[in-house]
Amino acid sequence: MAVRVTEEMKRAYREDGAVFVKGLFADWVDTLREGVEKNMAAPTFQMVTMKPGEKGRFFDDYCNWQKVPEFERAIFGSDAGRVAAELMGSGKVQIFHDHVLVKEPGTNKPTPWHSDGPYYFVDGRQTISFWVPLDPVKEASLRCVAGSHLWEKEVMPTRWLSEANFYPGDHDYMAVPDPEAEGMRILEWQMEPGDAVAFNYRTLHGARGNTSENRRRAFSLRLVGDDARYVERPGPTSPPFPGHGMKPGERLREDWFPVIHG
Repeated sequence: MAVRVTEEMKRAYREDGAVFVKGLFADWVDTLREGVEKNMAAPTFQMVTMKPGEKGRFFDDYCNWQKVPEFERAIFGSDAGRVAAELMGSGKVQIFHDHVLVKEPGTNKPTPWHSDGPYYFVDGRQTISFWVPLDPVKEASLRCVAGSHLWEKEVMPTRWLSEANFYPGDHDYMAVPDPEAEGMRILEWQMEPGDAVAFNYRTLHGARGNTSENRRRAFSLRLVGDDARYVERPGPTSPPFPGHGMKPGERLREDWFPVIHG
């Protein structure tokens, strides 16, 4: 199905840093579900996200689109590139990476509040992630703090398991806030399979645990636009992409991060 990007959606993306996109991957739900099963059977960078004794299972892996053909077909066959270009106001759109997050029934573990940008070696205002549930979600939906992408300082990246700072030493990041305690405006949507939340890499976001009796599978696609550039961070980034050879200020190399629109 073709997705129409309205002026109101563009305004919301600019001002709030997140917007709901109805049915962006509606035609690709079954394909993505097949891809998730293949990914879970042979993960690439599976991360440990739960402590011993915590209830349930939280599967978390990324950078699989080149080895999971279902992901590649959905990325290139969907409207994601065009919609990203319109929301970001960008001529070109490149793939950065994909990310799969699966919370099995009864997994109380929340996805902690964080911003993606500080973990990455890319920076710019024209960045976008699509978070796409492959199951109906209510309480376990993505939550985004409106306007947080415009904060003067970026949020300190932390390790989800230990909650320690991701980079060693003292750096110019703000502490991770408690949006509910501080009365921040939190955006959250009840979603059907194939819907998407589009959000900026700097937007503070998280998700509750999955206390339902159903799986919550989510496919996330990270893309970049015209002004995105390679930057160096205080330590190894996530994802790592070893041997890329890029220098600060350069656009991401298109042979590793292909253009999907423009």
